[in-house]
Amino acid sequence: MNKPLVVFDKVKKHFGNFVAVKELDFEIREGEFLAIMGPSGCGKTTTLRMLAGLEAPSMGEIRLNDRVMNDVAPHERDTPLVWQSLALFPFLTARENVEFGLKMRGVDKAERRERALKWLDKMGILEFSDRHISTLSGGQKQRVALARSLVMEPQILLLDEPLSALDAHLVIRMQAVLTDLQRELGITFVYVTHSQSEAFAMADRVIIMGKGEIAQIGTPKDIYREPANQFVAEFVGRNNILSGKVASVDGDTARITTQSGAFTVPTNEVHLIEGHDASFVISADLVHIAKDEPAEANNAFCKLISEEFVGSMVTLFLEDAQGHEFKVQMQERELSKFDLHSGDEIWLSWDTQSAHVLNQS
Repeated sequence: MNKPLVVFDKVKKHFGNFVAVKELDFEIREGEFLAIMGPSGCGKTTTLRMLAGLEAPSMGEIRLNDRVMNDVAPHERDTPLVWQSLALFPFLTARENVEFGLKMRGVDKAERRERALKWLDKMGILEFSDRHISTLSGGQKQRVALARSLVMEPQILLLDEPLSALDAHLVIRMQAVLTDLQRELGITFVYVTHSQSEAFAMADRVIIMGKGEIAQIGTPKDIYREPANQFVAEFVGRNNILSGKVASVDGDTARITTQSGAFTVPTNEVHLIEGHDASFVISADLVHIAKDEPAEANNAFCKLISEEFVGSMVTLFLEDAQGHEFKVQMQERELSKFDLHSGDEIWLSWDTQSAHVLNQS
């Protein structure tokens, strides 16, 4: 495991009486791609701005390479930020935009030009070096903004929703550009986004934030398959969440009684007590459908309400007799075998080990 490059040590941030960040304790490792996700107002952008030096912590310390950064000015940090708006100079050419930071640092003209052209070439837009920003496409502007930050050869690059203004096909292309760059250069990337698909496609680890605090830190797979609590389970993915009372505990499995029926779940090291409340989650892609009652103990009889198609994948939205919503995600070619229509009834089932019990915190 790589050593920590950045440490947030009991960091809090408030604006007057409003607490934007309650308390952050986490590390950013050298050479990793870390994504920070969460709903609007959760504190993720404030966290990034504190790391960039645009906001000062109200309490606690932010350390970069063991140096306390709380009072270090933004221009004295090695933490360039790629903005959502890109913040390029429209009256300059692509090359001049890339050269700007080097010029501010007193790098001579010949070296500035050489380094700027090198990075524009690396970004695949060398042919546009003398074009003004206003004449470039969204994807080309994005690459200029990246080149402008990376030409400074920083240890860490901060990105604040940099792909949010791009068309869907450009987002996919730029995801590949960013991940390839990060792996090639070994630079630490800290990436703030609302988009689960972006974070999960690119990041080594993901931080989920809610109401100014960290709800979970982990790999994309860990967060998707093993959400730490109900907030994460609701925020991430197409999850089915059921709540009820613990009917029994038998070794590493338990029986939970819900309004939709009684289901067997793995305890996954959560301390379950008979008679107490408990919730569990099953990812929509781990639920099976069948026209006949399945042999599995975990099943539910539901009515199809609607379908959502996304390319080759489809999400089914169903309800059981108690009005609880279930979601099933599957390949369209598999679904076509069932010839389902709105209002049709069908059985759902899932393996016991596919369920994940949530912490009650």
